[in-house]
Amino acid sequence: MSRTSKDTELTRRLSRRAVLGVAAGATAATIVGTASAQAAGPAHGHGHGKGRPVLPPGRLGIQLYSLRDQVSTLGFGPVFSELERYGYDEIEFAGYTQGSAGPLTLAQLKRLAKDHGLNPIGSHVGYYNDDNPGAYTFAQNLEKVLDDAQALGLKHIGTASGPFRYGATVDGWKRAAEDFNTYGAAARERGMKFYQHNHAEEFSFATDRPNVRLYDVLLAETDPDLVYLEMDIYWAYCAQFRFSKRVDGTPAPLDPLKYVMKHPDRYPLFHVKDGVRDDTTRDGYRMADVGDGDIDYKTFLSKVTGRTHRGRSYHHWQTEHDNPVDSLAFARKSSEHLHALRSGRCGD
Repeated sequence: MSRTSKDTELTRRLSRRAVLGVAAGATAATIVGTASAQAAGPAHGHGHGKGRPVLPPGRLGIQLYSLRDQVSTLGFGPVFSELERYGYDEIEFAGYTQGSAGPLTLAQLKRLAKDHGLNPIGSHVGYYNDDNPGAYTFAQNLEKVLDDAQALGLKHIGTASGPFRYGATVDGWKRAAEDFNTYGAAARERGMKFYQHNHAEEFSFATDRPNVRLYDVLLAETDPDLVYLEMDIYWAYCAQFRFSKRVDGTPAPLDPLKYVMKHPDRYPLFHVKDGVRDDTTRDGYRMADVGDGDIDYKTFLSKVTGRTHRGRSYHHWQTEHDNPVDSLAFARKSSEHLHALRSGRCGD
């Protein structure tokens, strides 16, 4: 496979031979061949130039929910092989089973990721299921969730569930924050960080105090040493469109980047998800492959990666699309676009 790239890290990774240890079958071979031909094409998107890469080396991941169709039919092995070819460094889990490809132990899954140079950086698990005491959630089975995360060697373990367990009041979110502090303390005892991933609704206003943004309650009531955030940048910009005014119509400015810059150490993880601006829709955006939308990732990454934690790069960037038309093409295009973004003067 040959590609031209000025990013030496990507060039190194794309030149590595696949070391897949399981038979992928004829279907996977077809996909690999197709993806190889596609990857030879030009990088897609805006902001390509000759400046410094804005994506830190070794910090590009993907939320595997985006590839759930491939994991379900082909299994983790062929999917990891493709991600290695596309220059990914990390993966974030959304479940540990692989459908028709057959069962894998967590030890096997951890080894399979390592064999493809992929670092399992985090995982999404449900917050609660009050109707099922045996549910695989933080509230119902905290120790099992943490056991599995530890077995995979995860540094972060989190939930994409909103903190609405006790409603949308200020007190309800204070109670949820207490839950999160409990999970965070248990995770820290095992050397992990607990995190919460947002959608747009987290930035809405409390039903009992409509001048209070719920996300601000979460930030204020969770211990910053125990509870971290994974900003889904797309949903944060949708929230900017939906919730920049209070219920009474008074302005309530919302800038996702300012949240991060004010609390950079609380955001170890990000979801890089793109959207085409469309004011006729509820959210103000239509989800798109990374690089096909209107979110300015060159500026966002440049600003955030300029901040360090104790002198070291701190943040991890996970590409995602909830329902891509072609999940492997999405993964490839997203990697190409983000690796091609450069700071300073640029041109297409």
